[in-house]
Amino acid sequence: MEQSIRTGTPRVPPQARAADVDRQRGVAPADTRGEHTHSETPIPGPRPVQRASVRGQILEALRTALVAGELRPGEVYSAPALGERFGVSATPVREAMQQLALEGAVEVVPNRGFRVVERGARELAELAEVRALIELPVMLRLARTVPAERWAELRPLAEATVRAASSGCRATYAESDRTFHRALLALSGNEQLVQIADDLHRRSQWPLVGAPASRGHADLLADAVEHAALLDALIARDLDVVRSLVGEHFPGAS
Repeated sequence: MEQSIRTGTPRVPPQARAADVDRQRGVAPADTRGEHTHSETPIPGPRPVQRASVRGQILEALRTALVAGELRPGEVYSAPALGERFGVSATPVREAMQQLALEGAVEVVPNRGFRVVERGARELAELAEVRALIELPVMLRLARTVPAERWAELRPLAEATVRAASSGCRATYAESDRTFHRALLALSGNEQLVQIADDLHRRSQWPLVGAPASRGHADLLADAVEHAALLDALIARDLDVVRSLVGEHFPGAS
């Protein structure tokens, strides 16, 4: 001990010396074998959390770029190139793109990257029909049971969609639009319904082949003002108006 102090050599804990012996013998140290001492509970390191956080941020950035038309249908994008754009390595980009592939937004192109799926008006109409089949019965049921004050609580979210539409940014409006619909359907108390409807809603916001990169103020505003009108009809329990507005809000739904 005195020699260690004089020479400045740091003391090595017994566990570390044992680990060195294990390495020399070709045996993995106890901690790498998934073992731990009785006096200490293993704590996960921060790296997986940070990596998941980066992946989540990149996923949201890619979703925004997709909705905004910055990722064009039919085009192939590589993970390294997108990584340079976002200032990260290719790994979180590749993981995020694989999630988008599961959602149907892109498809994997071996040895090249990911191609943005080309979608036409027919697919959009099919999504609108499915959304109407799911959401309309729920809205009609809620209109009969939810008190007016609960609907009034959603008024700020409806107003937020109008402000988002006024910005002219398709991605900003898309997020605000989904937030309003999630809050509306959440009054049903059915979390599975909310998740499924939100997934369909997100897919309906992807750009179409040959469509403009973004909708104009007039189109976005026309869509946004229907939210306030829908709330008015729900508060008044006017089921006929609710049906009509849902049909107008989901273009292409039969």
